[in-house]
Amino acid sequence: MRIIAVAFLLSLIAGPVLAQDHIQQYREEEKEKTQAQKAEEQRAQRAYQRSLGNVPDQKQADPWGIARTDSAAKNPPKAEAKSEAKSEAKSAAKTAPPKHAKPANAAN
Repeated sequence: MRIIAVAFLLSLIAGPVLAQDHIQQYREEEKEKTQAQKAEEQRAQRAYQRSLGNVPDQKQADPWGIARTDSAAKNPPKAEAKSEAKSEAKSAAKTAPPKHAKPANAAN
């Protein structure tokens, strides 16, 4: 009984696949389009180009605008300030005395 039910379900699934029209195979030449099909394709292309003209120009969006303060959005930090901060940090690291760690088995 189970075998019959499985076969029936598989036939229900495979039915729509066999009902499809021609599916283009690999390296199969496309059929020539008729004049009506070519005219319809050109008409659709012109309509698409016209519809693109109806889209209004959008201003540039700032997705992180609500996360920043107004002054940060208007005045981005300068690259010079970043490079100065990096050079100061490097020079401070060079002049700092080395830290000596106590051995793990040393008594307090």
